[in-house]
Amino acid sequence: MIHAASLPCATRVLSQPVAAWVLASLLMSGCAAAPEIPPWFDAIQRISVHTASVNGHRIAYLDEGQGPPLILLHGYGGSMWQWEYQRPLTEQFRVITPDLIGSGLSDKPDIDYRPQDLIDSVSGLMDSLGLPTATLVGSSMGAGVALGLALTHPERIDRLVLIDGFPDHVRERLVSPLMRRALDTHAPAWVARFGASLFGPRAMEAMLKEIVYDHSLVTPLVIERSNRNRQRADLITPLLALRDSLPLWEQQFAPRLSEIRHPALILWGEQDRLFPPQVGRDLQTLIPRSRLILIPNAGHIPQWEQPQAVNRHITEFLHP
Repeated sequence: MIHAASLPCATRVLSQPVAAWVLASLLMSGCAAAPEIPPWFDAIQRISVHTASVNGHRIAYLDEGQGPPLILLHGYGGSMWQWEYQRPLTEQFRVITPDLIGSGLSDKPDIDYRPQDLIDSVSGLMDSLGLPTATLVGSSMGAGVALGLALTHPERIDRLVLIDGFPDHVRERLVSPLMRRALDTHAPAWVARFGASLFGPRAMEAMLKEIVYDHSLVTPLVIERSNRNRQRADLITPLLALRDSLPLWEQQFAPRLSEIRHPALILWGEQDRLFPPQVGRDLQTLIPRSRLILIPNAGHIPQWEQPQAVNRHITEFLHP
């Protein structure tokens, strides 16, 4: 949780709802104009960045390894960096890691960012890469995209790996006061942009510590890199649109989770401050062919905090 004493003084001057949205926006948002695609993804190793035109929009992605294809889908406000420790999976699989439309290095068009828009973007990327089927590995909101694709185009999905998401009744199940206020607050975009330009690394650190359980991992290097990534493009408009489209998930897909027939592995951080493990247990009861594994000493992005455990469970699930 984020305490007032840990935030910049200017943040405490803002009303709590506005400050909450500013902090949530800071996770991967900023005010700079969209740049050209860099030649390398900024991770531990240098990895070539590819692009594909999907439904008229540029989607940036990583593509490494050979074998059965895995597509890794990041969460709300995230990007490729959430999967930087999954490179060992490339020893056995072809691992494709896109920035979803409206996120990271991908285009941020003026669209509604409905769940179906994200689903169509992923299926379009599969078409572009010549993949009739794939296993989808989704984190948080990315798990929702994976579930939506499994319901919309079940013939294209081999298996599902769902990491800390995506439940029904999202707002009610979210226990983080910061994120609840961010979802419920309708601060204008200019306020979020102003806060993103004003508060900088300290607010970024506070946000990262909300989703990462082991705060020692939130190093100055991680904070600086996250702050630099958010400044590459203005992501606030897509973030607002994604937030506002959440009711469509509840109407169109959440009531149908029991229709999922694919084998599904649900991985959940035992110390998730956004969605507690009980949410994972409830999700497991809804999906018939699923099993749940809790990841110790991990928060909302266990694939980043405990990558060895997560990679092992994914590999064992796909090669029983």
